[in-house]
Amino acid sequence: MEAATDDTELIAASLTEPARFAELFDRHFPAIHRYLRRRVGPELADDLAAETFTQAFARRRHYQAEHPDAGPWLYGIAGNLLRQHARAEQRRLRAYARVPPDLDTHDPGDGVAERVDASAAGRRAAALLADLPADQREVLLLHAWGDLDGAGIAQALNLPEGTVRSHLHRARQRLRRGLGWTPELAPRSMHPTPPGSLRHE
Repeated sequence: MEAATDDTELIAASLTEPARFAELFDRHFPAIHRYLRRRVGPELADDLAAETFTQAFARRRHYQAEHPDAGPWLYGIAGNLLRQHARAEQRRLRAYARVPPDLDTHDPGDGVAERVDASAAGRRAAALLADLPADQREVLLLHAWGDLDGAGIAQALNLPEGTVRSHLHRARQRLRRGLGWTPELAPRSMHPTPPGSLRHE
């Protein structure tokens, strides 16, 4: 059979040839696992990533064919699993926030500081992330760690894009206030998003 050109075709092919789903796994597992690891740590991430693809396989017949990229769908499944482990994520963020700078030999938050482009603020950012309302944290981390745009986040969370923009704006505002950044001093990735868009080009 000719190789599928997008995820929709691959999922459709897997309905009659289940082994083809392994190609979807190979395409998306690294990103999904990396996202989960950043949020809940390596041990739980292994289990949640495996469960994400187990559930995706079971639900593949209901995949919406108008979406050629299955990434947002998979992030949505992963997000549902994460919500069952929200306390584990908050404990992880708070534990990172308490790490003394002189003992910080690696980044248990796996990218918090890098994503906000201010390594000195990493522990404070982790504490602020832990305190964000769950819906705002989910949108912010799908954008920052999942590299999803507004449409992708809306698909993953089954939300209107306007709601996604609102959650992202509020989460960024809270982080900027908590870190003492002004719009002029904040890293580019934390600047307010232009209306109708989630990303700066």
